[in-house]
Amino acid sequence: MRLPAWMRRRRFASGLAIAGLSLATLAMTKAAEQHNWLGTAEPSKKPAPKQPAPCPEPATPDPLLGPRTKKPGSWVGRSPVQSNLPIVVMAGHADSQGTASPGAPGYAVDQQKRPPMQPGIRDELFWNREVQAAVVSQGQARGLNIRAYTPPLISIANDDDPSTNWSKAKVFSERGEYVLEIHFDAYRPHGFGSGLIPVLPNVRELNVVDESLAQAFGRYPRLFRGGLGGPRRGIGILEIAMLEAPLETKLRDPRSREHTVNCLAERVVNALVQGVS
Repeated sequence: MRLPAWMRRRRFASGLAIAGLSLATLAMTKAAEQHNWLGTAEPSKKPAPKQPAPCPEPATPDPLLGPRTKKPGSWVGRSPVQSNLPIVVMAGHADSQGTASPGAPGYAVDQQKRPPMQPGIRDELFWNREVQAAVVSQGQARGLNIRAYTPPLISIANDDDPSTNWSKAKVFSERGEYVLEIHFDAYRPHGFGSGLIPVLPNVRELNVVDESLAQAFGRYPRLFRGGLGGPRRGIGILEIAMLEAPLETKLRDPRSREHTVNCLAERVVNALVQGVS
């Protein structure tokens, strides 16, 4: 029987719809297969980030610090401290630029006539600041109760100005905080090498943190040069090392600078952690 025209048109439209639906289903299936295939592809093999080289271990001679001081320091720090001892880290010569005591220029500047690391300040202060910041950062990460103090100006003529390292240290020390000032010694033959110059006998008893730093860096006499201004006010002066090659070369080289500063700071922080433990 011949179907009416309107029914033939409807059947034709239905066929087109079914065919279209089939094509759409097939396309979705192919897409899903492609997605699954892409999902199982091997991940790209990127090289792992390069880990920093380990810091040199203490030795004699020391590959990081160079020679220790040979000045005869016979003191021993025995007084115990609390595990959450407040520690304040200062940069030596941070307030004495342009005065009679601005710090060491370093061998590179003084003998090789190279430009200073930062115009307007001695290289010693530049590196004192770098190590100060790294010590505080690492110390806080390892749970020490540690902070930095930085004077508001790099040149303060009056030593007794309340904002100088000396004035602040006296206040901090009198309330039981441990004050450590970072220094670099002059190059040979003017410098003596690494070591701790401790506070004077009338300030406080030497404690186990003093002893730990002395074991890690060396010990200067308690009355070194008759008693320095910092130790008279409660500051332990830590001479990190003499500012000369090979250490100074590593510090000045942008490729090794950060690693070297971090290794120096690690030595300090290891000693502080050992002391409060």
